[in-house]
Amino acid sequence: MAVHIVEDDPGVSDSLLMFLQGMGLIAFTYPDAESFFEAEPPQSDDTIIVDLLLPGISGAGVIRWLQELRDPPRVIAISAQSQSAIEKQIRGIRGIEILRKPLSSEIISQIV
Repeated sequence: MAVHIVEDDPGVSDSLLMFLQGMGLIAFTYPDAESFFEAEPPQSDDTIIVDLLLPGISGAGVIRWLQELRDPPRVIAISAQSQSAIEKQIRGIRGIEILRKPLSSEIISQIV
C-alpha cells in the first residue's frame, strides 16, 4: 500500500510526506494532476490524498478519473475552502472522504 499526495502547496505536501513516511508508509507527492496522471496508476489498496483546488485539472477531476479505474483506490479530498465551495466541486462524486485544512497529525494517523 502506498499513499499518493496530489497537492500544489509544497509546505502541505512535504509535511504530509514526512509524517506518512515517519509512520512507516510509502508515500509519493505530485504538485498537480498532470504529474500524477503521468506516473504509474495507483493500486486498489493505495490511498490518494488530493487537494480539491489544484492548478490546471482540479482535484475533483482527479477523483473522477480515479473512480473510472477498474479497481479504484481509496480517496481522501482535502480543502481549505468553504463547505459550499467543496460541495459544488464534488457534486455527483460518491465514496470519498473529505478533510478540512489545516490537517492535524491525529486526524491523518486515524485515516491512513
